[in-house]
Amino acid sequence: MTFTNRLRVIFRSKASRTLDRLEDPREALDDSYEQLVRMLQDVRLGLAEVATAKKRLELQGQEMGARHQRLADQAESALNQGREDLARTALERRSLLEGQVAALRDQYTLLQKQQGQLQDNERRLAERVAAFRTEKESIKASYAASQAQVKANEAAAGLGSQMSEVGVSLDRAKDRIAQMQARAAATDELLASGALTDLTAPPDADLERQLSAGATSADVERQLRAMKDARASRQGRPAGSRGTGPDAWLSIGNGPDTP
Repeated sequence: MTFTNRLRVIFRSKASRTLDRLEDPREALDDSYEQLVRMLQDVRLGLAEVATAKKRLELQGQEMGARHQRLADQAESALNQGREDLARTALERRSLLEGQVAALRDQYTLLQKQQGQLQDNERRLAERVAAFRTEKESIKASYAASQAQVKANEAAAGLGSQMSEVGVSLDRAKDRIAQMQARAAATDELLASGALTDLTAPPDADLERQLSAGATSADVERQLRAMKDARASRQGRPAGSRGTGPDAWLSIGNGPDTP
């Protein structure tokens, strides 16, 4: 595999993993769930604002109701004192207040209706969020199990992006080993032929190496001649005992090793 092909395989595997992360349905489900939760929070915030406004109107209406009763008492007290002018003024103010109370009551009724609608929406949306959360976790668990199974199957079959990278690394290691072995063999041949000089070797090491090789060759030739001579001398004579005792090894290399 060439270097360009290796880069192509690695890039393809990394790009595939990036796309898998972008297309992960678990992230899409989490995003949808967060949107629903934000919607539920907005509905609850609106419900709290409506309830607050309704409570304000309720307190204002209670104050106006107390004033309405106080004006009635003042009109009756003025009439008992013979002050019809004051009684008339109190009744006029009371009549004007009744119109304000009517307008306030309409607003209060409208807010009460809105609050009821928001409460229904909040309850339905909360149920939907809870159901979606349950389904989301179930789908995520199923996806995780399927993903684990796919990875296990790909690993068993030697497939998948990670296994591709492992294969690329293995091929690269094999190439490097082959190159180093070839280089070692080549340098050995060059050293043996004298084309390269070992700078760390002692002086005249090449001569010592060649002399040693020649000595070994001469020793082999000597043993071969001794074997031939011993064989010729044994022809026609009964075979004698050979040095096969427990101490026979002590004589190895000290004399001709004849079979």
